Amino acid sequence: MEFYNILINAHKGFAYLELLLVALFLVALLMTMFGYSGKVNNFLKKTTLFTMIFFHIQLLIGVIMLAVTFSKGLDMGAVMKNADLRFQYVEHPFSMLIGVILMTIINKKVKTAETINLKVVIMGILAIALFAFAFPWAKVFGA
Repeated sequence: MEFYNILINAHKGFAYLELLLVALFLVALLMTMFGYSGKVNNFLKKTTLFTMIFFHIQLLIGVIMLAVTFSKGLDMGAVMKNADLRFQYVEHPFSMLIGVILMTIINKKVKTAETINLKVVIMGILAIALFAFAFPWAKVFGA
């Protein structure tokens, strides 16, 4: 059980860093879109890369935590009936997975393009919206 506690603390600790990176990514995305005529700069490339990397780290830690939880025998009928458990074991992982996929696509587009287009901005805002929806605000900040 100590390994699981280490994973929970790592997942929670990286969440704070991820909040900072998502905020920086949003600033860089909007700054590039509205401030530099859409030309991709190094700040956007680096924030996109680091945000994507930490999204992937969080996803891997989360998948390991889910595997450990499901190996203990989790009743999915009870999970789907309880809103808190459904959020923790279904909505949170699925939304974060989609957010990770979007961030990977965005990173590829930002890395290869000279200018940013509206499609990339919309994907970025969608990834941030999914992240904000699936982020367990009450657990991380103790509200």
